[in-house]
Amino acid sequence: MKKYFIILTVSLLCFTSVNYASDKARGTFLAVGVGPRIPTFDFNNTTMLGYGFNVEVAYTNNEYLPLFLFGKVGFEQFPGAQSFYQVSTYSHFSTSLLPLSFGARYYLSPILQNVVLILPSIEVSANLTVFQKLHQFKISSGKNNFLEEGSKLGFSIGVGASMFLVEMLASYNYLQNNQYLSFDMKVRLPLYVSF
Repeated sequence: MKKYFIILTVSLLCFTSVNYASDKARGTFLAVGVGPRIPTFDFNNTTMLGYGFNVEVAYTNNEYLPLFLFGKVGFEQFPGAQSFYQVSTYSHFSTSLLPLSFGARYYLSPILQNVVLILPSIEVSANLTVFQKLHQFKISSGKNNFLEEGSKLGFSIGVGASMFLVEMLASYNYLQNNQYLSFDMKVRLPLYVSF
């Protein structure tokens, strides 16, 4: 899992190191988000409420504002559900996800301007997710414990509200057999802005 994390982090840093032409206004922004993860559909049968965090780098310029392109790397953890342990031979089950996402975010017209400026947004991304599932069984089952690892392709669709430095985002994340809703509170800071 550590080698996958290093590969994904290097990929994200490469995304941010692209040089852009100097004749336009542009900006690069860093965001850090954290929040709960709610498993849905079949994934909800074996796991319960999880948590996750992510680091995102976004880029835009004046040619395609208010559209932002972004790359994001995160970590999601889902513990096993007690109800699943009671009806199965499992003593412990957990799922860890390490998603690498590339996508676009579009900011809509402000919905509130008097006290504070709030911009609604929609976003879509493609995800490559490295997963790790820990399978531990009751001693009486006679089964051997094992660690399952692999990767999956998926996508994410989200809606949010931004106050520039603080942002809230709700997303539906699709991975085969691992679908979940995520809710993030983000802090966004400019890394580089040029006019």
